Amino acid sequence: MKLPGHDAIARQADERLVTHRVELPRQRVERPLRQVAKRVVMALVVLVGTALIVYLDRDGYTDNSDGPVDLLDAFYYATVTLSTTGYGDITPVSDGARFTNIFLVTPLRVLFLIILVGTTLEVLTERTREEWRLNRWRTALRDHTVVIGFGTKGRSAIQTVCATGLKKEQVVVVDPSSKVIEAATADGYAGVIGDATRSDVLLRAEVQRARQIIIATQRDDTAVLVTLTARQLNRKAKIVAAVREEENAPLLKQSGADAVITSASAAGRLLGLSVLSPSAGMVMEDLIQQGSGLDMVERPVIKAEVGKGVREVEDLVVSVVRGHRVLGYDDPAIGKLQLTDRLITIVRVSPHTQVTPDMKPLSQD
Repeated sequence: MKLPGHDAIARQADERLVTHRVELPRQRVERPLRQVAKRVVMALVVLVGTALIVYLDRDGYTDNSDGPVDLLDAFYYATVTLSTTGYGDITPVSDGARFTNIFLVTPLRVLFLIILVGTTLEVLTERTREEWRLNRWRTALRDHTVVIGFGTKGRSAIQTVCATGLKKEQVVVVDPSSKVIEAATADGYAGVIGDATRSDVLLRAEVQRARQIIIATQRDDTAVLVTLTARQLNRKAKIVAAVREEENAPLLKQSGADAVITSASAAGRLLGLSVLSPSAGMVMEDLIQQGSGLDMVERPVIKAEVGKGVREVEDLVVSVVRGHRVLGYDDPAIGKLQLTDRLITIVRVSPHTQVTPDMKPLSQD
């Protein structure tokens, strides 16, 4: 395994300086300027409405400076009244004007203050709402999927898993780039900003309670460190990791990965197959892409299939998983199917196909 040079070490040190935090998907809200503009318009409407009410009943008011109340005086009185300044130079003197102030102007004053103070209250309570939302998210998060790295590999992997029925609320993305996490939250996933080689960052992603962990980092050495850390925090989770170089695959398995995918070799094999047979390449691409066309899934043997041969099963069986062994469909060791066996089959998937808990895509392994 190739060790990082001084530049890589320095870059990793810089990444660790990134403040790690949890980002949850946000609901669509209006732009701040649009919200402020709407509040200003509402305040002006209340102000104009109050001034018109005063002006229509202007004979019931008196101005201590010049006596009669005109339109300018009505707007002035409305302004100082709604803002609770209350200089007292213009006052209601008739019973009708006082009645109007009690039952109309006072509620409008309260509405005016709510509109003006609303923006400030919203800013002050934003942090409290986020903390409450985060705590509720942590409490509800169980048996979820953690994705380390949200580049091309990580994004494709999680799209494949979600195509089989996994909800986006059950996915947490970890990446040191804030822009990448913003893209992940925009897609509906929760995100944690930080270096996944650090245990405190993985703990923020609740990796200790995760069901499966997908490691799709850009560097093989980073993948090894993340695998070691994740396995230390969670002994039971299924860990699937991707590496660039095939020579690093054994090291990842020794670090605790259940399955290792060599991305460069896999892409090369698919390219070679497409050269030899474009049609075969298309079929393989269809099998890899979950949720439509042909899918490769793993399911348990049902009671009606116990004691039958592989060829007697209705589905197209590719392999049989017996214990820790994966036996090819033509392996004589299979004999008759047992209740504890699991079948790897190829099925036709339509938009209406239901994925049951016992049926899972092979790509998760």
